[in-house]
Amino acid sequence: MFITSEALKRAEEVGLDLVEISPTARPPVCKIMDYGKYKYDQAKKRHEAKKHQVVVRTKEIKMRPATDEHDLQTKLRHIKRFLEEGDKVKVTLRFRGREMAHMDLGRQRLARIVQEVAEIGEVEQMPKLEGRMMSMVVGPAKKK
Repeated sequence: MFITSEALKRAEEVGLDLVEISPTARPPVCKIMDYGKYKYDQAKKRHEAKKHQVVVRTKEIKMRPATDEHDLQTKLRHIKRFLEEGDKVKVTLRFRGREMAHMDLGRQRLARIVQEVAEIGEVEQMPKLEGRMMSMVVGPAKKK
């Protein structure tokens, strides 16, 4: 067991730092090490861990139940592109006025979208009605 001044002297002799590891222990635990190198190694580890993270973004596609066929095909192309890039897609149908009486048309539209993107995506959140909007979330298909 060393006294603080002795420990500091020993650390200076070898050209390293005296680092307190556990200050709450009785007596406090210290270590003689190169603190600059330790911090550098920790930063490298954090950077490496960050490299392997996958950031999943959520894109949103909005349409109405009366969206025309050509416009629907364009939106489907966008959905497929987003899914291939690894992003999730929130498909939102907005109902206006008398369209509220025809929720079944909206469900059919969303079912068709699911059918069209079945090979590259899967439904993560089933269609649900929130006020005047019906939405669902489609994510990229799991790789086998």
